[in-house]
Amino acid sequence: MELGLYTFVEHTPDRSGTLLPAEQRIANLLEEAALADEVGLDAFGVGEHHRPDYLASTPAVLLAAIAARTKRLKLSSAVTVLSSDDPVRVFQEFSTLDLISNGRAEIIAGRGSFIESFPLFGYDLHDYDALFTEKLELLIKLRTEERVTWRGRFRAPLQDQPVYPRPLQSPIPLWIAVGGTPQSVVRAATLGLPMALAIIGGSPERFVPYTDLYRETWEKAGHDPAKIQLSINSHGFIADTTAQAAEIAFHPYMLQMGKIGRERGWPPPTKHQYDAERSPKGAVLIGDPQAVIDKILWEHELFGMTRFTLQFSVGSMPHREMLRAIELYGTVVAPAVRKAVAVPAAV
Repeated sequence: MELGLYTFVEHTPDRSGTLLPAEQRIANLLEEAALADEVGLDAFGVGEHHRPDYLASTPAVLLAAIAARTKRLKLSSAVTVLSSDDPVRVFQEFSTLDLISNGRAEIIAGRGSFIESFPLFGYDLHDYDALFTEKLELLIKLRTEERVTWRGRFRAPLQDQPVYPRPLQSPIPLWIAVGGTPQSVVRAATLGLPMALAIIGGSPERFVPYTDLYRETWEKAGHDPAKIQLSINSHGFIADTTAQAAEIAFHPYMLQMGKIGRERGWPPPTKHQYDAERSPKGAVLIGDPQAVIDKILWEHELFGMTRFTLQFSVGSMPHREMLRAIELYGTVVAPAVRKAVAVPAAV
């Protein structure tokens, strides 16, 4: 199983009220990604957002900077908001990233959990589902055809149009991001595409029907079960002790989740909810290395995922503590998890 990190490059005040200059936050991001590569993690994702509290409006640009400082990390969008983007430009950007990184780029396409990109780029939210369906169709075509003929509703048609550059990987990996709707699960499985499932609250066990549906639909569509790729993406943080991890993560997590909750009409988060989420059966992985190892392995029993990625920076974390969390993840958690889930050699 692969272990990775993802981020939206949070740019919010820390617990003292200090807001880092944007250029310093980006510099910290590059140092964090370089360390993730150095300690042996497998993947690093940057998600697209168009809000004042995040700096990652152009994941491919940030990932290209990360590519120049790393050697082995797979570099993913987490996610690309395909509904409000141009699939041709997405393909070109990630093909270029693939060439820069010597074949390490991945696209994780989703409809987006925030809506700021729709008015920004002139799209109607009433077309939310139709936009994603049409643009995904074109992106899939672009991955396998150098000259493209295509016609849709939301974009100018293409007539035998060559699209360059071509990526080093053929085809460039494409994942579908799913937030918990059966229709999205069925779409990913029917198309034979890897699925990235976000579990950021509540009980992970309630998502088992979605991964079961993915596998069932995958096989019904005639795809090889051995080729299933499934990623679980969750919030978390690691420190030397569980008490330290809980204390460091508490303020940033509550601040950011509270802000998002107010925007969406949710009640404010409480300390009781925070403690429930980071409990052994909760969705959030905050604790010492052994606590995080135990929870990843429990979720592996539930889902049989092939990748697990954590978002450490839910709100602005102190950079020193972020680096320590990444170090512990790569040097303690990841080796233990890989050893535990390794398939024994055939006798």
